Amino acid sequence: MRQRKTDYGTIILHWTFVAAFAVALVTGLRIATETPDRTWINWFDAVLPRDSVWIAHMQAAIVLVAVAIGYIVYMLRSGLGRRVQLDKVRLRGLFVGRGQARLSAVIALMYWIFFVTMAGLLVSGGALYFGFYSGYDVAMLHWVGTWVILAFVVLHVLTQFKSGGASQLLRIFRPAPLPAPPPRLDAVELLGMLAEQSARSQGPENPDAPPDASSHPLQPRAEMRRDRTAEPDPAPRPPAGPARSRNPTLQANAFVVAAAAAITGASLIVATDRLAVDSVQIRRINAADAPTLDGDTSDRAWRGVKPFSLLTGEGGNFDGKGEARIEIRAVHDGTYAYFLFTWQDSTRSLKHLPLVKEADGWHLLHSGFQLGDEHQYNEDKFSVLLTTSDVTLAGGRTFHPGPQPVAGAPATMSGRGLHYTASGYADVWQWKATSGATGWMDDAHFGPPLNPTPMQAANVVPYKGGFAADPGTANYRDNFTIEADMSGGPRRSRLIAPLRLPKVVAATTDAMGDIDLDPNHGESDGARWFMPEKDSVAYSTDVDARIPTGTVIPGVIVGGEFSGDRADVRCAARWASGLWALEVRRRLDTTSQFDVPIKTGVFMRVAAFDHSQIRHTRHVRPIRIEVE
Repeated sequence: MRQRKTDYGTIILHWTFVAAFAVALVTGLRIATETPDRTWINWFDAVLPRDSVWIAHMQAAIVLVAVAIGYIVYMLRSGLGRRVQLDKVRLRGLFVGRGQARLSAVIALMYWIFFVTMAGLLVSGGALYFGFYSGYDVAMLHWVGTWVILAFVVLHVLTQFKSGGASQLLRIFRPAPLPAPPPRLDAVELLGMLAEQSARSQGPENPDAPPDASSHPLQPRAEMRRDRTAEPDPAPRPPAGPARSRNPTLQANAFVVAAAAAITGASLIVATDRLAVDSVQIRRINAADAPTLDGDTSDRAWRGVKPFSLLTGEGGNFDGKGEARIEIRAVHDGTYAYFLFTWQDSTRSLKHLPLVKEADGWHLLHSGFQLGDEHQYNEDKFSVLLTTSDVTLAGGRTFHPGPQPVAGAPATMSGRGLHYTASGYADVWQWKATSGATGWMDDAHFGPPLNPTPMQAANVVPYKGGFAADPGTANYRDNFTIEADMSGGPRRSRLIAPLRLPKVVAATTDAMGDIDLDPNHGESDGARWFMPEKDSVAYSTDVDARIPTGTVIPGVIVGGEFSGDRADVRCAARWASGLWALEVRRRLDTTSQFDVPIKTGVFMRVAAFDHSQIRHTRHVRPIRIEVE
């Protein structure tokens, strides 16, 4: 049998798409492991990449865009549109046809489902990357589209095999020249040809006359063409060289034209990415106009500042969508930089690991704390990251996905990745709704991976990679402790709680406001879910015996002040009508090796947490700081 072949342009575009989609798929799945409730993807950890995941994903996306542009141009230039044409004949064959007719219609319909899905993937991916709309709906469209393409790949192979067996499948490996498209047929000439054939079928008027012969079976005679004009036959003209096409077009190799269009389109996207930089302007103000840190957004300093707004997504909670719109305003007085962060959160969540006394003793309310992934009984939080690294993608050089990103270190107990850097430090500020009420934003950093502690090495507590607090002390601590339990088998964690009890239970209960232990219900205005150290006493059985069953006490103890480098960031926050407002102050340059100076060219990232320990929202492109 004659071997079936395919034009080389289709083969090149086909395998370029396959390679780019494979890279986009494996890197996309690795990225998706950080989305809540998708850690099951870690089952494929052995085949998923670990390094430069975002960079490879975006490079593959650019290649896919280029292939899409090239394919469209190639189909138009080569005249191969019939392959995917979904006309009335094929649609009719889909319902009333049989055998190859119906299969051909199914294949054409599948192609169009593929085209629409790929367009959705590229558009949604662009929206997520550039931040035009990076919320739940677009992210879900991107996720579903990926699986539709995978289903198409399987069905495509099966239908091609059904269409022509192994020979049909193997033709994609056998290149051949592009066949010349059939000549365009003039409608008037077609009517003339049909009239001529009709007259000939009726028989000649003079049987003895010699029959007229046509030089081309599909072209009308020259005499008929001359009859269509009222002008007399022109005088013979001398030959003027080769005949010209009556419909001149750019006569060039179809694949070369398609490749040029693809390269041009991809270059425009790269240029747009380089030029469209997200930036926050830090405007200069007089020291007398500096805002007061009280969570009130009406300060004079904020009135004339245009906010930078972005939608962050892929977080936990936030009414099931995991998204929050964040606005940033910034000013400085030459010594201090001031920031106003506002973000959407329908609940004011302060219930950070509370303790409840039951008949058999005290119980810590949690859903994943021992794995380092508490996503119910946790406080609202907000984080800011500053880095001097010229990063262009989400988490570049500061986050590493996978259940065990650091070779030789413990695997993550949550199955998610770790924050650390190869060298140097990234500055991290973290505000916590419960303990942050005392006026500090915890100053921390991402650095090179730390050596695990004995408790971390034994998987009693989670290993944190390169995430650590700056030198100094904080004024808050948990009202419980974790010890290693060696009884009955492998080492595991054991919670010891509470460490302190309230001096006056009624006073502590009143300070907590309306106690509602549903983690999705927020706390009332003025509620306080930490226990001041001065209002508590160390745990003892005597004090415990006087506390009634059903009592709820905070899981956080506050006493003293922050100190050292850890105390560099002051703040105040207020929640009202589904919106958090956080005012922050820090020196432009603290001179600490763990801090990043606030100056032009520094990159910023922001993240919001809705009563979740690590499931924060995120954005892909960084924000460039520009100081006036």
